Amino acid sequence: MKEKEIEKILVDEVKRLGGRAYKWASPGNDGVPDRIVILPDTRVIFVELKTDTGVLSPLQKIQIDRLKKLGQWVEVVKGIRGVKMFFQDLGYMDTTSRIATRYNLE
Repeated sequence: MKEKEIEKILVDEVKRLGGRAYKWASPGNDGVPDRIVILPDTRVIFVELKTDTGVLSPLQKIQIDRLKKLGQWVEVVKGIRGVKMFFQDLGYMDTTSRIATRYNLE
């Protein structure tokens, strides 16, 4: 599955939960995470999306480290299984089940 497809699934599920998943473009700051996810009753989460085999670039590692040093919540989500785990870790079990069923994940 392409990164763009994984990103769309994340965005759609965040919206379904009443949240926002803003695309983050920061001129002069290449390597920032792909999305800023805001869900009801939780902290802001910066999300970098990758395919199952995708790897972080050195610049992405630097940007993620900078955000973490500022006390920010940053998640690297790899593939559709990573999207499922993202929502599972946040306690959204209905979303987790929906993704697992839709994409035949065990």
